[in-house]
Amino acid sequence: MTKGPNLASRLQLALLLVATSAALGACQTTSDTITTSSIDGSYRQRHPIVIQEANRATEVFVGSARGGLTASQRADIMGLAQAWLREGTGGIMIDMPVNTPNARAAKDSLHEIQAILSAAGVPPRGIKVRSYTPSDPRMFATIRVNYPRIMADAGPCGLWPEDLGPSVNNKGYIENRQYHNFGCSTQRNLAAMVDNPSDLVQPRSETPANSTRRSEAFEKYRKGQTTATTYPESDKAKISDVGK
Repeated sequence: MTKGPNLASRLQLALLLVATSAALGACQTTSDTITTSSIDGSYRQRHPIVIQEANRATEVFVGSARGGLTASQRADIMGLAQAWLREGTGGIMIDMPVNTPNARAAKDSLHEIQAILSAAGVPPRGIKVRSYTPSDPRMFATIRVNYPRIMADAGPCGLWPEDLGPSVNNKGYIENRQYHNFGCSTQRNLAAMVDNPSDLVQPRSETPANSTRRSEAFEKYRKGQTTATTYPESDKAKISDVGK
């Protein structure tokens, strides 16, 4: 009579072991992470493009016997003023030399610079003038016109902390990783070419649609007409008559 309970106990113990094993098996998870050298050593991580505020400056060279700006200098100041209206984040600062051979001529040129900035749309309160004396008397004192702006930058480039050749001490060569300076010039050139640094962070909003053109196209489509633009015959390409 004792075999029945023993058999039942054994069955219960077996079921308990099976359930415990299944529960432990369910708790075991695998999260294999594959990491390669190309990911950790990416040039975007070594030489990231950073957005920062920096000065844009234009130097005006004025001789001691000249009072006024040349045509190219006027164009430089006008270009700086137009760029300030578009990207300036602060006022325009004009650094004037004092106690130099060309200090008097520079003072005469200051009035012309202020007039050009004002004509371009820069308000008077946005222009400040301060004096400076060159630390080295041999340095030519210029009129420095500058303002702060948001710009993108990367680098510095030209750093070679490890040898590029085969060596037991060069982990980059053994592990076939990119050398430290790889991609730095590309990042730096990209940062310099970007007109609006915010484009590197977020996309621009869409411009409004041309409702007039869209309505005209819909009207032609409703009438069964072609919606393509018809160009005059004179605008089409033709063979040149040169040499005939």
